Amino acid sequence: MRIIEGVFIGISAICSNKLRSLLTMLGIIIGIASVLAMIAIGDGAKEIVQQDVQKLGGANKLVMYRMGWKRVNNRWVRNRSNEYLKYGDVLAIEAECLSVKAVTSKIVNWSGVLIQASGGTETRAGWGGVDTAYDTAMDWDLKEGRFITDEDVENAAKICVLGDEVATALFGDKSPLGQEIKIARKNNYSHGQWGRKKAERFTERFIVVGTLMPRGTSLRFGWSFDNIAFIPISTAQERFTGNDHIEYILIFANTVEDVPTAIEEVKTVVRKRHKNQDDFIGIFEMHAGMAQLEKISKVIKITLGSIAGFSLLVGGIGIMNMMLVAVTERTREIGLRKALGAKSFDILLQFLIEAIIMCGIGGAIGIGLGMFAGEGMAVLAVKIVKIVPEWPAVISWQWVLISVSFSAIIGISFGLYPAIKASSLPPIEALRKS
Repeated sequence: MRIIEGVFIGISAICSNKLRSLLTMLGIIIGIASVLAMIAIGDGAKEIVQQDVQKLGGANKLVMYRMGWKRVNNRWVRNRSNEYLKYGDVLAIEAECLSVKAVTSKIVNWSGVLIQASGGTETRAGWGGVDTAYDTAMDWDLKEGRFITDEDVENAAKICVLGDEVATALFGDKSPLGQEIKIARKNNYSHGQWGRKKAERFTERFIVVGTLMPRGTSLRFGWSFDNIAFIPISTAQERFTGNDHIEYILIFANTVEDVPTAIEEVKTVVRKRHKNQDDFIGIFEMHAGMAQLEKISKVIKITLGSIAGFSLLVGGIGIMNMMLVAVTERTREIGLRKALGAKSFDILLQFLIEAIIMCGIGGAIGIGLGMFAGEGMAVLAVKIVKIVPEWPAVISWQWVLISVSFSAIIGISFGLYPAIKASSLPPIEALRKS
């Protein structure tokens, strides 16, 4: 009953001085709103990076490649090893590495290759030579048709599977299945009429057998996943590279936790197959970037939390100042209540509840404003970072709860002293001062 009475008196006191109460709560409102807005944007950025990692294959992915340069005695030197990655390495890793759930190979050219449809429509895109496991390993669904088969790889078939962007650029809304495309390639330099070297460009013809679902743009690298045509890796070797080398081997560990074990197992296989050498290869770990992101995210949250703490501290001091003024202004009310039988605890509770209500209202306004500001900043972020089609504003309910709890603590802490001061006034002295 005392609490209910204190709530009513507190709300009445706040409503009687609306502007002063609002100005007093500004510190709480701004502190909570700014933190929630920044956390929403920060967690949204984290989600975008996580989505980008998933597009690239996931945090459990490893990319093994032959290094062009390697570090020796604290300086970079050209990798002069005669060892190269080959398709046999892919099969050996798949057979011998227990920590690996999937492995696939890739040769890729992103340098704006000219691709032309039979009707004359053309576009600049990339081509990728891959094996039959690529779409499954990358979790990339087909839009229509089929993907590359073992038979295609075995026969170096001149077929291709188009990314959604290439398919749309060449054929529009029409189905490209069964249509012929030409992929340009450059031949080695040869002597021209006057003894000078010139580049000759040839085209290879391919039949489209499938298209892939849209995957979007890479935030990290800036190119579109959909602007590419995939061909059998053996066809790429025979028609484009002229050797049996593999540019990249994509390795997928069973889990992120298995990545270190998978690396050791893969290196063991490489050493076994390449004259006990593994220093000619490099291994890029996708989860390393995610771990770094987690550290950055924690630092940002600690920094924002500290800023919010100071904002809320200032807001709390403002509330204490207002409550002290209220005690001075309402000495007559305190004296009358005590004269009518109210105890010191009732007066203490009244002023403490009033401070808590003020912090609670400020916290609620701050939470609402923070959510609104987070959404607004997300819209602005899309316009600034144009590579991202959508920037999610991730509202952290954990931080909402922290904000509410902190507001309550501020209300109790900074409202306690004025409440004690009000409750300790003797009724006669209070009436005399009024």
